[in-house]
Amino acid sequence: MKGITLLSPAKINLSIDVLEKLPNGYHSVEMIMQSINLCDIVTIEKRYGGITINCEEPYVPNDRRNIAYKAAEAFFAHSPVRGGAHISIKKNIPVSAGLGGGSTDAAGVLKGLNQLYGNILSRSQLLKIAGTIGADVSFCIDGGTQLARGIGDELTRLPDFENVDIVLVKPSFPISTSYVYRHLKLEDLTDRPDTSGLIDAITGMDIPAVAKKMRNVLETVSVSKYPELKTIMERFMDYGALAARMSGSGPTIFGVFENPEKALFAKEKFLKDYKNVYYVKTIGRGDKTLW
Repeated sequence: MKGITLLSPAKINLSIDVLEKLPNGYHSVEMIMQSINLCDIVTIEKRYGGITINCEEPYVPNDRRNIAYKAAEAFFAHSPVRGGAHISIKKNIPVSAGLGGGSTDAAGVLKGLNQLYGNILSRSQLLKIAGTIGADVSFCIDGGTQLARGIGDELTRLPDFENVDIVLVKPSFPISTSYVYRHLKLEDLTDRPDTSGLIDAITGMDIPAVAKKMRNVLETVSVSKYPELKTIMERFMDYGALAARMSGSGPTIFGVFENPEKALFAKEKFLKDYKNVYYVKTIGRGDKTLW
């Protein structure tokens, strides 16, 4: 096999809780992450040596600054093979959106290179390498529905919360994750997620209950700085969503719907004011329709 193409799915956060700030500057979190069927297309070709990368999306670097490039470097550094790769990425996931676009591309590179070179690394080895690149990369190796603890790299698989109708709205402005965490006041947080209750609702595939229990404590910073995010949430509710929350540190807001008709209605309404609006579905771990 000389080349391989993979679909790398985006993620949303059904909940995010921040428990404490650690001595190393990171934060201890507890969050539930969920894959969706909005995917980048990652193509990898074998080379005798060296790593090259190409992505035509503006603001995505085509050098060592790209997390997918770092993933290829890490793969070759931690595996017995001495080869190279050319990586092409077609972006469908918006950049700097809180949807894990870079992380899922990096995970796609790790999985793709492993397949190209005969599955020489185990899943646990891939997860270990992924953790050195970024916490969300570890989640994206398997995807689906998972509980993440620690700095986001301690993962527990949950029952698949799949085929749920979701609409995404990404405003034009970016939000710095570091800014959000710097300004997060843990002592002021009162509306925290009921993680065990949310897991029970996921296990029972109770969509209204999941929607009701979703929380993201990072909204206390992002929504305060950008009131437009609250307006988007309110519009989601006006358009029939069961609930609307921010993914990651933002700026993307997602709404959960009971059926495709309501979701498509909301999508058309938002498209009048926003360019990056997507109707998607949640997907299970290793969803075979993507490969």
